Amino acid sequence: MASELIKPFQEKMEKTVTALINDYLTIRAGRANPHVLDKISVEYYGTQTPINQIGNITIPEARIIQIQPWDSSAIKAIEKAINASDLGLNPNNDGKVIRLIFPELTEERRKELTKDVKKKAENAKVAIRNVRRDAIDALKKSEKKKEIAEDALKDLEEEAQKLTDKYVADVEKKCDEKCKDILAV
Repeated sequence: MASELIKPFQEKMEKTVTALINDYLTIRAGRANPHVLDKISVEYYGTQTPINQIGNITIPEARIIQIQPWDSSAIKAIEKAINASDLGLNPNNDGKVIRLIFPELTEERRKELTKDVKKKAENAKVAIRNVRRDAIDALKKSEKKKEIAEDALKDLEEEAQKLTDKYVADVEKKCDEKCKDILAV
């Protein structure tokens, strides 16, 4: 019974960590990573369409992403979407494929990216702590309604705290890994 009351809050904490991991995938760390294109949509036949649904995305070399649209008439729209994004990359096209060449990150840019990574981690930790607060509030309401005993409340509060500590540690670990990845030259 104890874990059943905590389970929905644990799932929210897991989702926060998963969202952070997915967010980190879109931050480039010097190497070509197709996930940096995940948030870019292209105006295609009047509809906003994700790039990965318009063409084939490959990585022919460590620092090049190649986009080969299935419909060559979409090349201009893809270029426009990439230029409008915050990637800071200039697409090169030869009429058939678009190549995104990732320049070596400068030391200054690496430091900016690590600050961004740490900020995202801090936001995730705050979200996890908010979930803990919500869990404890819900448990106290259940105790007031006499749905759970007072000693069970204490145990459940401890369980909520342990989960919070676990997921905050996960966030810190992911943050450290991403920072190391960015700072590796």
